[in-house]
Amino acid sequence: MITHHNPSAVYPPAGPYSHGVELAGFSRLLWISGTMGLAPDGAAADGFQAQCEQAWANIGAVLDGAGMTWANLVKVTCFLGDRRDRDVNAAIRNRVLGDHKVAVTVVAVNLLDPAWKLEIEALAAV
Repeated sequence: MITHHNPSAVYPPAGPYSHGVELAGFSRLLWISGTMGLAPDGAAADGFQAQCEQAWANIGAVLDGAGMTWANLVKVTCFLGDRRDRDVNAAIRNRVLGDHKVAVTVVAVNLLDPAWKLEIEALAAV
């Protein structure tokens, strides 16, 4: 069971996410390592939007490989190489996840490879 916690003592979420996501009765947890917008051949997609789409496709493939779906995600952390990509990142994440709300953190960082525009890590549970 997943319970969302958005107490009135905390400011309302600034988007479609939950301040807290509680797990109860789960038997499996899947930590998804940071994934970039790299194609299966390791090539970086061209531009932020393409890399973001590919990164989410990569996360979807890991979920599928573990017998899970987007509905199993409980936490996502997005590391952006440029804070100006925040809105595009949010729009793509919201489209991918739909009505499913997870705990979300977005941070602007200096990524390890200058060709990378973002890195996303996630936690899923069954």
